[in-house]
Amino acid sequence: MAKAHGVLRTVLSARPGRFAATVVTAGLLLTLPGCQGDDGSDRATIVAPGGPGEEARRLTPEEAAKAKPDDSPNAADRAYVSRMIEHHRQALTMSALAPDRAASDGVKRLAERITAAQKPEIGAMEKWLARHPIAPTPPAAATPAAPAAGHDHGAMPGMATEPQLAELTAARGAEFDRLFLKLMTAHHEGAVTMAGEALAGGNNVAVEEMATEVVATQSAEIHRMRAMG
Repeated sequence: MAKAHGVLRTVLSARPGRFAATVVTAGLLLTLPGCQGDDGSDRATIVAPGGPGEEARRLTPEEAAKAKPDDSPNAADRAYVSRMIEHHRQALTMSALAPDRAASDGVKRLAERITAAQKPEIGAMEKWLARHPIAPTPPAAATPAAPAAGHDHGAMPGMATEPQLAELTAARGAEFDRLFLKLMTAHHEGAVTMAGEALAGGNNVAVEEMATEVVATQSAEIHRMRAMG
């Protein structure tokens, strides 16, 4: 749990300027009527909150658009989304084993919650990746020693190995519960680590929101699984 809390503290302090810019951008949505343009036409006025001790500014829609921070996706955003889709899919595979194998009702309910949370997240990430696809790697640059970004899923933190998945699939009852909690706790810790890296190195607001949600929900589930174990 200390590990998860440490990552959460890192996430919340990773880029305060970036999050502050996002908050300020949200504040620009306050519009007031009654401003007249140079041509005499009525135009909306957008109020931008000032910093501590500073007065709010009134901006035109054009000025407000220019003030909005650039949140264009970067390589860290794309890599995170691509890798987390596969990470979540393994969690769904593991959770799907619980109804027929788990002895504990608590483990079964946990698996249901994981499925209910992560399946929609996969859908949201797939839609994001469709809008912001990873550029293909030129053939000359792709070598067996350097796989294209987003495809080295075996190196992702927390991922269960094939032998571990086989052992989990073969287990029943209390042994399944023990293995499930052990593997899923490690899986969640890996997801929190990946989310923290995305928040520290990414640039896209939507990815920040997805990663922040992963940190919050999976840190809470890590605590719950440790209590159950």
